[in-house]
Amino acid sequence: MPNPSFNSRKPISVHALPIFVSLFFSAIPHSALKIPPPLPILPLPSASQLQWQLSSMALFLHFGPNTFTDSEWGTGHPSPSVFNPTLLNASQWVHVAKEAGFSRVILTAKHHDGFCLWLSEYTDYSVKASPWRNGKGDVVAELAAGAKEAGIALGLYLSPWDRHESCYGKTLEYNEFYIGQMTELLTRYGDIKEVWLDGAKGEGEKDMEYYFDAWFSLIHQLQPDAVIFSDAGPDTRWIGDEAGVAGSTCWSLFNRSNAVIGGTNPQYSQGGDPHGHDWVPAECDVSIRPGWFWHASQVPKSALELLDIYYKSAGRNCLLLLNVPPNSSGLISDKDIQALQEFKELRRSIFSNNLAEKGLLTASSI
Repeated sequence: MPNPSFNSRKPISVHALPIFVSLFFSAIPHSALKIPPPLPILPLPSASQLQWQLSSMALFLHFGPNTFTDSEWGTGHPSPSVFNPTLLNASQWVHVAKEAGFSRVILTAKHHDGFCLWLSEYTDYSVKASPWRNGKGDVVAELAAGAKEAGIALGLYLSPWDRHESCYGKTLEYNEFYIGQMTELLTRYGDIKEVWLDGAKGEGEKDMEYYFDAWFSLIHQLQPDAVIFSDAGPDTRWIGDEAGVAGSTCWSLFNRSNAVIGGTNPQYSQGGDPHGHDWVPAECDVSIRPGWFWHASQVPKSALELLDIYYKSAGRNCLLLLNVPPNSSGLISDKDIQALQEFKELRRSIFSNNLAEKGLLTASSI
């Protein structure tokens, strides 16, 4: 009688199956069993990008010497003594944001004029040279404390362009200066969830080079949970206008290789790229007032105007970054608060009834 073998047509006993499986897999090299998972077909968001996209709105806070000089573009020449918000209450800013449905706040820690809203060791052009809090105040610290207490995410804008700093224009020296200030902001104030920057430069300083890759590396090292905003990402991108309006179709997919910080085609930014190789969702910045800084002569947009912007930003797969500038007293003005509350009520009345909650869904491949 022939010896039984695995080539026999006789079916293997059920009781023998575990032995058979063991023998089969023992004959395969161990390394061959370590099959790597398949690569994603499309780019996927990082954990920080996903957290960012789960919120629909953030509040921008433009504040500084321009608030007191009735200016939009600071020159870097006004004395620090002009900065004196006698009623400043950063907790009020956070409370206004939270009550209106905003999940994060972003402060202009330094705008183009170079004035720093924190006690920087790299310059005297800051709050420490102002009469506010006798030169010992720190706007960034007060906002960080208020945001943490309220459970609101904190973001900071550090302008690459500095119209006050004497070393601006000297590429190597200024990049070291900028990295020093960025390090201060990212190591003193707890968790920073967004770092906002652009490619702004003076007309006569087009040869000034910003070391963006080094900056991005530093940010991700010091604040790994932060998303970085710029014209070209790496984590979230500018929509290409300052009206808060995205393209009617706006993809999170994007090709960073087709974008240049400070020189990206606005049409490409507004629509994104359905065939893009990178996940870089868009952020729509717009101000509640005609200007970015507070001016006594200006009034806020109406709730209906804000709702229209909301539909064209958050409603088109973007985050709405709405600038609400504190006034010269250091508070968000009552008119702005009223507009935000009316905007909130409009959203509540429109979206409180979920029309899809009891809907019947059908699918077809036709």
